[in-house]
Amino acid sequence: MTDAPSLPERSRLVHQHLVESGVDAEIRVLPDSARTATEAAAAIGCEVAAIANSLVFLADGDPVLVMTSGGHRVDLGVLARSIGATDVSMAPASVVREATGQAIGGVAPVGHPAPLPTYLDRALTAFPEIWAAAGHPHTVMPLTFAELEQLTHGTVIDVAGA
Repeated sequence: MTDAPSLPERSRLVHQHLVESGVDAEIRVLPDSARTATEAAAAIGCEVAAIANSLVFLADGDPVLVMTSGGHRVDLGVLARSIGATDVSMAPASVVREATGQAIGGVAPVGHPAPLPTYLDRALTAFPEIWAAAGHPHTVMPLTFAELEQLTHGTVIDVAGA
């Protein structure tokens, strides 16, 4: 694991959660921002679809976290049906920051002030290794899908249309 004291503050919280959950994933600090799946994939050297985007939505007014493959967009209708919500929309940046304690582009699957209902894109199961943000736009971490499930206790769903 990366030496925790050398990580940005929010990434140290993510590191602590990894340790407490028994997940041995090394948080890597990138020289440049990886705010988008394309930027992250280029910096890491992996397929865009292996990037686990952390997106916060409002589902019937409450924030939820959706870990989705960078290989496609979330279909709001499919997402709403998959989670049993009537109304789903992207959360504004202020809600993302309040709900996760992290900035858009660096939202990790864990390390939030309080656990969020979390949903995991079934498409991520296709990859032996996926990459997620680690609390800061310059930090990422490799995980298996099983580790992502273990960390988040997320529900596996479909998020993209056919």
